[in-house]
Amino acid sequence: MLCAWSRYHSFVDSPSTNVAMALLVKLSLTVFLVLSHLASISSHGTHSTHYTIDSNVNETALDKYLNRCMAGISHKDFPGPEPNLHDQCAPWAERACCDPVTTFQFHTHETWYNFDWNHCEKELSASCQRWMVQDLCFYECSPNVAPWLVEHRISIRDERFVGVPLCKSECDLWFSACKNDYTCKDDWSKGWNWTTGTNKCPEGSQCSTFQDTFETAENFCQNLWGGSFEVVDDEEQCMFLWFSGDVNPNDEVALRKALELLETGGQSRIESWTCLVLSIATVFLSLFIS
Repeated sequence: MLCAWSRYHSFVDSPSTNVAMALLVKLSLTVFLVLSHLASISSHGTHSTHYTIDSNVNETALDKYLNRCMAGISHKDFPGPEPNLHDQCAPWAERACCDPVTTFQFHTHETWYNFDWNHCEKELSASCQRWMVQDLCFYECSPNVAPWLVEHRISIRDERFVGVPLCKSECDLWFSACKNDYTCKDDWSKGWNWTTGTNKCPEGSQCSTFQDTFETAENFCQNLWGGSFEVVDDEEQCMFLWFSGDVNPNDEVALRKALELLETGGQSRIESWTCLVLSIATVFLSLFIS
């Protein structure tokens, strides 16, 4: 309603406009209630996966966030069962954006997309490398990142995820496993020397421990891949790079984010239509009392 206020405020001070103002207020309330009701009944039914979805949620719109994979050269178009995922990627077997061949290859190859974790003279420790593989499993296999995808056109993908909420406890364990290992960069997503075909430390950089490079676990998790993750407290909705059992705890996090995005989009549309209708009504009322 605020969008129309400045337009009719100039003439509401006149006694002759009482009737017009009453009509405008009544129209405002009617438009708001109607549009709100339309937004709440936009669709019906439940989603085809194991998610619990309110019957008023638009199923097709929700699919955009819950039933598609990142646009990458090794990703499937849509998540589905993959019972033979290799080793550390096994948790995603029930519903994955990767296939067994992909997971086997990056478990056994020294590099993936020509990226070498061991870019300093001293190779990563086994514990740190295990976490890096776990991070790669999440990147390739997770069916839960669509609500955080943005366009990012490079040779290996057309999208990337930004700001995925990572549980603080998960981040702390990852950093603890790697803090005594070595790197020459505080952002692995850009700035490498690729002249040899694999990533090399840029000229002038020096290798130092992850502890010295990042200082804190939060800085490490949030900056390592250029903002892909945002560290949040475990009490909040957050994701894990590893889980066990048949239930993926990240499903609920993605669902809540998707519903939040749809609700925000729906509210924006309501406000836009309300402003448009009220603006038109204000013009007519202005003519009526002139």
